[in-house]
Amino acid sequence: MTDRLDGNAIAGTLQAVFGTEMTTATGVCGHCGDRNRLGALAVYLAGPGTVARCPGCDTVLLVLVEVRGVTCVDALGFADLNPAA
Repeated sequence: MTDRLDGNAIAGTLQAVFGTEMTTATGVCGHCGDRNRLGALAVYLAGPGTVARCPGCDTVLLVLVEVRGVTCVDALGFADLNPAA
């Protein structure tokens, strides 16, 4: 089992990908409907990519993988994602 971190561990990557501070953005889990800030997600770094899971139901919400210097993002686990106001 890998070490679980919070979403603040990927703050720099999220800012590089989305172009704005995202740890205070709010996302809604597409599985259980929990609404959380991205900084509260359960993050796992020890893999071929970074995985962020819902802290309520453990569903994968976000996957970040770097391929040839480009960060690829899969955010299909979110039902809604809103940057902080």
